[in-house]
Amino acid sequence: MAEVNDFLRLFCAALLGLGAQTARVDRNAARIAGAFGCAVDLAVFPKHLMLSVTSLDGRERRTSVGSIDAGVPDFRKVAGLNALGWSIVDECLSLEEARRRFHAILCGQSYHPACVRLMAACANAAFCRLFEGDATAMALVFAATLGAFYLRQLLVRWRVDGKIVFFCCAFSASMLAAPGVLFHWGSTPQTALATSVLFLIPGIPLINAMLDIMDGHVLMGFSRMVQTSILIVCIALGLALTMALLGVNAL
Repeated sequence: MAEVNDFLRLFCAALLGLGAQTARVDRNAARIAGAFGCAVDLAVFPKHLMLSVTSLDGRERRTSVGSIDAGVPDFRKVAGLNALGWSIVDECLSLEEARRRFHAILCGQSYHPACVRLMAACANAAFCRLFEGDATAMALVFAATLGAFYLRQLLVRWRVDGKIVFFCCAFSASMLAAPGVLFHWGSTPQTALATSVLFLIPGIPLINAMLDIMDGHVLMGFSRMVQTSILIVCIALGLALTMALLGVNAL
């Protein structure tokens, strides 16, 4: 019972830290506990979770509390953990085998940082085009995103607070796109300045917040909403600082 409790606590904390919605974590916990002949009650808070595993006859209960280490969302690992939850049921995996596969998924290779930077820069340049930016504006946004995303990866590696990361990256991205406004490059330099920070918009936490609220996990949903709103304010402050330094009154 204690080993099942420990595994479920680590499994649920990993899913939440990787960006999974709370309902998915709840379903996986119930599925895995049932496969090991137990029932589970899960309470999720913004930074911690409380897990109680009970034997089916109700005679034995184990309760534990764990921390949620919020990291960079990784849907590939979320999908892998979700598949592991089904494998435990379908293949009748032992706890040792489940634990081995769990650690293998978490330790699996992520996308190369340079590839992530390149894809983010291409996506943000496409956003610029979506807002009717010309080729010059797209080139500025591509370069600005490439540089600011590299800064973001460095700051995350150095474990800098997320709010400071978003502010610094928004400021650096907008400053890298600023020459278009200063030297009047192209016909839409202000579009480049405005869209240079769009790669920072925390879309996944916003979606998870709404899904959590609609699924009835109101506390977790509002917590994610507040944290996301703070990050958006940090992005706005970074862009506003650039605009103040450049003397740009509107975009």
